[in-house]
Amino acid sequence: MASTVAAIPSLHKAWVYKEYGAAKDVLKLEELPVPPLAPDQVLVKVHAAALNPVDFKRRLGKFKATDSDLPTVPGYDVAGVVAKVGSEVSSLKQGDEVYGDISEFALDKPKQWGSIAQYTAVEEKLLAIKPRNLSFIQAASLPLAIQTAQEGFDKAKLRAGQSVLVLGGAGGVGSLAIQLAKFVYGASLVAATTSTPKLELVKSLGADIVIDYKEKNFEDMPERYDVVFDAVGEPKGTNVVKEGGTAVVLTGPVNPPGFRFVVTSNGSNLVRLKDFLESGTVKPVIDPKGPFDFGSVVDAFCYLEGGRASGKVVISVLQ
Repeated sequence: MASTVAAIPSLHKAWVYKEYGAAKDVLKLEELPVPPLAPDQVLVKVHAAALNPVDFKRRLGKFKATDSDLPTVPGYDVAGVVAKVGSEVSSLKQGDEVYGDISEFALDKPKQWGSIAQYTAVEEKLLAIKPRNLSFIQAASLPLAIQTAQEGFDKAKLRAGQSVLVLGGAGGVGSLAIQLAKFVYGASLVAATTSTPKLELVKSLGADIVIDYKEKNFEDMPERYDVVFDAVGEPKGTNVVKEGGTAVVLTGPVNPPGFRFVVTSNGSNLVRLKDFLESGTVKPVIDPKGPFDFGSVVDAFCYLEGGRASGKVVISVLQ
């Protein structure tokens, strides 16, 4: 799908921080030069962006040893329209509606000029054409989280007919991990933990067993699983892994037979999921408080950091 593209300005509005710290102290909306374009990149006119825990952890300085230079425009997830293409770009053209995770490596020199802005420059290989049935808001909610779930299951060698436990089933990654396990990888049983107010949401995503972690201890239940997908940092998750199984751990301590990884962005991974997204088999999950408008990015960060979000926190970038 292609959209009409207006002339590109020399300056654009972007949220930026020049030092590490709390959102309310360091995040400012400023006018900055539109990011320069490398030969293998496209310039995306941003229509929507999304926040991830890595965004606020990065802003707090938790990854400063491998971070890109300050000042930083935050944001990994983007959905928008190609405004300009680099000289080596072959598969995308001006006007294409695209989405993706704009930093190939989340923690190793991620983009200095991120997606919480009116324009962002992205390597062609990190983007995919936006599924035609999804809005920009819906598409922006997906890339980092859905690729994290996808890569985690790939590394765990999840096969059809196996069983999966998702710890943190209502979160940005967990809500997609449930759907991918069930409908993409063909798991025979998907269980998930969540809090009382989110039980129905998690059930609606395809979980066969929904565990209210405030009422039940998953260790005390009889089920054991081929793959435990831990999105919340629960070291006891490995206690319910079947012999020969494994645990995918995104945060917190890792006990055998678990492993940790950091997602690598690749547009071809999103292409793999195109049919599942366009058919509605896998659906974006956006927190009902959103989308936040472009002027409320500090509020969006504070809400995400409060730990109560269901699905993804998305920013609408008005042009």
